[in-house]
Amino acid sequence: MNFRTRIQPESRGFLIAPMVDILLVLLGFFMLTWSFSRQERELDVQMPSAGEAKEQRRSVGEVIINVKADGSLVMNRRLMSPEEVLATLTRVAQLYPDQAVVLRGDQRVDYGHIVQTLDLCRRANIWNVAFATATTSATSSSPATASPSTEPASDTTP
Repeated sequence: MNFRTRIQPESRGFLIAPMVDILLVLLGFFMLTWSFSRQERELDVQMPSAGEAKEQRRSVGEVIINVKADGSLVMNRRLMSPEEVLATLTRVAQLYPDQAVVLRGDQRVDYGHIVQTLDLCRRANIWNVAFATATTSATSSSPATASPSTEPASDTTP
């Protein structure tokens, strides 16, 4: 004979502590990936070093054109033909007349490809062009970790 009454277990309901833990982990993950996605790193481009290069802060909406060693152009992480780059730069120049363009050329690229890319910028009516270089302290490390810095273009001829 069992005189004890069985106690029904209470429903725990919604537990907030594990949900907050998961949200904090997701927040950290998205903050980390967002900061890495803001940096333009084309791993195939090994920039030349400059002794007097200064680290510059990136501006919002900055246009970066990578010129690989074979002369191919990468813009917005997409391989583009010169005609596509010109069309994109023309649209950008119409929307933002003072738009800056950062040119990241590989140290092994033929200088003619750099001049052609500068000519594309001029034809699109973009005159604010900067060249990205690696600092000399970064040349002792691997090229993929070299920190880019931008120097303003010294060519002011129209």
